[in-house]
Amino acid sequence: MTNTRSRILSLLSTILRIEESRLQRIFVIGIPIIGGMLSQSLINLVDAAMVGRLGEHALAGVGIGSYAAFITISLVMGLSSGVQALVARRSGEGNHHQTSAPLVSGLVIGIGAGLFLSLLFISTSSFLLPIFNDDIQVQAIAQPYFDWRSAAIAAVAMNFCFRGYWAGIGKSSTYLRILLWIHALNVAISYLLIFGIPALGFHGYGAVGSGIGTCVALYIGSALYFIGTIKSVRKQKVEAPDLQSFKKVTSLALPNSMQQGLFAFGISVLFVIIGMVGTQEQAIGHILINIALLLILPSVGLGIAATSLVGHALGAQKPDDAYQWGWEVVRVAALLMAILGIPLWLFPEAILRLFTNSAELIALGTLPIQISGLNIVFEVTAMVLTQALLGAGASRQVMMINISMHWLYLLPLAYFIGPWAGYGLLGIWLVQGMQRICSSLIYAYLWRKGQWSHIEI
Repeated sequence: MTNTRSRILSLLSTILRIEESRLQRIFVIGIPIIGGMLSQSLINLVDAAMVGRLGEHALAGVGIGSYAAFITISLVMGLSSGVQALVARRSGEGNHHQTSAPLVSGLVIGIGAGLFLSLLFISTSSFLLPIFNDDIQVQAIAQPYFDWRSAAIAAVAMNFCFRGYWAGIGKSSTYLRILLWIHALNVAISYLLIFGIPALGFHGYGAVGSGIGTCVALYIGSALYFIGTIKSVRKQKVEAPDLQSFKKVTSLALPNSMQQGLFAFGISVLFVIIGMVGTQEQAIGHILINIALLLILPSVGLGIAATSLVGHALGAQKPDDAYQWGWEVVRVAALLMAILGIPLWLFPEAILRLFTNSAELIALGTLPIQISGLNIVFEVTAMVLTQALLGAGASRQVMMINISMHWLYLLPLAYFIGPWAGYGLLGIWLVQGMQRICSSLIYAYLWRKGQWSHIEI
């Protein structure tokens, strides 16, 4: 097994023109993050399968609640990159006793922001959820499910901080181990709360039990992360965070959280625009968007590895090394995406048939999914260098580019080309592909300029 792994690593090193030791560092940090992201997608599918047994209203309600919850959770996602950038920089500087300060700062901010957002969204859910669907039976499930998911925002924020810390010190495998425990608990608790134990007189809470189970599992996960982290740092000299640490975490996290929130909301708007073309287009568009979001996870995971590697190099006063890390991770991600993209343009009908048996929907989705398979190789530069720039502390610049490309380019052009000009779903998908390629060119230009290497954090 070890020999096989060594031969594969050696072959990839030759193909990608990356030293084996550097390639191994990319994989050591990136693979656990990718595994965690893929496991979350798998859990979502398991969750849908359990709730799907309760009927279409239950499935629709949980689907709407989950989508709304994704928008709320995205508002605290920036904490991960903020904590990671600072931890990686301090680790690279050799100031290991200072790596805990960004984590503690992030946890305090995350708990405060999470509790505020929970109260805000739970108190307004009766007004927000009908925007997605006005069916009374669906709303009766979607609202309480969303309320329970919203109650877990603080736990999600804390868990993102822990991910940033462990990835920042280059030990993301610890993050993955605890995350897998969270997922296992999520499935077990949710199953119990959905279906109950009829033999004992407990008949469960139906679809809402899934939201309760996820909330409970996330808070248990936060406790496990606390225990694991305390065991890791108890022999170190720990430096308590000061006001400056809180300011730095906030200044790095806030722009990324805003960008993530607007991105999540923008996906909702894009879905509405596709619906303006037609119901069938919206149905297949939902499938295409979810396939695309699943496929980009490896690139995002490798990008998170780039955040740590760039931060370490800049902390060690090695900007040229940081520059090289960025391009090396791009090459690894491009090769991986090329492999994953091949089935999309060679066997589009077979892949779509996994999600629908409708010949009309498959015909509508064939060319768009082939476009996704071809474009995905060109999109990885933006995905990886976005995270690399976050590692350098350029969170405001990343926010401005991503918001501009999504809200000033993609969404207006998608509306103009799709429903207004009559080019339909195919036109929208071509616009989306061009937007992502343009983003990659912009990020490549910024990375080559190298001004990011002078940012102090």
